[in-house]
Amino acid sequence: MARRTRSASLENRTNRSKLAPRKKPYTALIAPGIFLAYRRNAGPGTWSVKCNGWLKRFSLADDHEDANGNSVMTYWQALEHAKKLARAGEGNSEQPISVAEAVDAYETDLEARDGSKYNATGVRRHLGSLSSKTVALLTERELRDWRAGLVKQGLKRSSADRIARSLKAALALATSNDKRIANAAAWKNGLKKLPDSEVARNVILSDQTVAALVRGSYEAAHDYGVLIDVLAETGARESQVLRLRVDDLQDRNPVAPRLMMPSSRKGKSRKVEYRPLPISQRLAKRLRQLAKSKAPHDRLIDRIPKLAGRFHPIAKRLGLGANVTPYALRHSSIARQLLKGVPTRVVAAHHDTSVAMIEKNYSRYIIGDLSEALTRATLLDFGAQPHPADIAVLAQLAS
Repeated sequence: MARRTRSASLENRTNRSKLAPRKKPYTALIAPGIFLAYRRNAGPGTWSVKCNGWLKRFSLADDHEDANGNSVMTYWQALEHAKKLARAGEGNSEQPISVAEAVDAYETDLEARDGSKYNATGVRRHLGSLSSKTVALLTERELRDWRAGLVKQGLKRSSADRIARSLKAALALATSNDKRIANAAAWKNGLKKLPDSEVARNVILSDQTVAALVRGSYEAAHDYGVLIDVLAETGARESQVLRLRVDDLQDRNPVAPRLMMPSSRKGKSRKVEYRPLPISQRLAKRLRQLAKSKAPHDRLIDRIPKLAGRFHPIAKRLGLGANVTPYALRHSSIARQLLKGVPTRVVAAHHDTSVAMIEKNYSRYIIGDLSEALTRATLLDFGAQPHPADIAVLAQLAS
């Protein structure tokens, strides 16, 4: 059995209390090139690991409270933890990345891909003590407890799952950038989808309400109104609309203008495709006016910060609740097409989603389904008198 490295001045709280408080940590060599560092403070001290020129703090010392093996550690617990941290980065002089740093890198990546920064900022607001954890040392239990804590704080299961999915994306990016991270199973298993977390709560608005919201958006600001107008007419996601270029507006045929809408980047390594979506002549004129003085490859509609935040006052003036967000325009567009008898496959393609998702979340709005007509014809009419011929057939079968 290997001997554990001892340090008389650090291994118990009594001896550590005799050390002079200072900014420079006291160190003990615990393995070749790896030091356990203890910083003596006025309050409880802290444990860090020093290796290859970098220093990373990972917990409090058990100076004033009993150790829990996580946020508060004894000397022996800190010694083992420091070795794990340092050896996660063996052969590499870079400091192991923390969860907070992984989320920061994810936000930068989203910006580069023209994605929604909210996927990162939404996670950051809820990280709590998880932010300082080292990605390479995360465990299933830590991540499971973290998400359970979100639900305990009052978040809906669906919201907690959505935040967890964004965190998983950030951790997956960190893993792809640093091959030393070998614990991807921790978040794949620890952040598995919660049961019954995807109960559809789609807000469907009447055509009159959608029109009123579009008018109110134009009254707030013209450019904002154009963006909401496009969301309402096409049913596309905000991320798709913001990637439209000037030459995606096809209005040479004034009778049937359309937008070449890019597909979303949802899904792994998904190739972006373009699908023509019809728009009204009224909207086409507004978009052409907006495109004046822009080059063909310029962004057609500029990004507008706090889209949902600016939408809430407009909805409130119309007497609508806080659950009415710009995404309700997409739900309403899908329901509108289904109620008008547009085939499910066409509705799914138009809205860049799958038939399965349409049937799962909008089945109550699907009309004219052939399977329904076939099964309806088999329903029994218990109020009708039996026909004599039917009785004779049944008697023959019974004999």
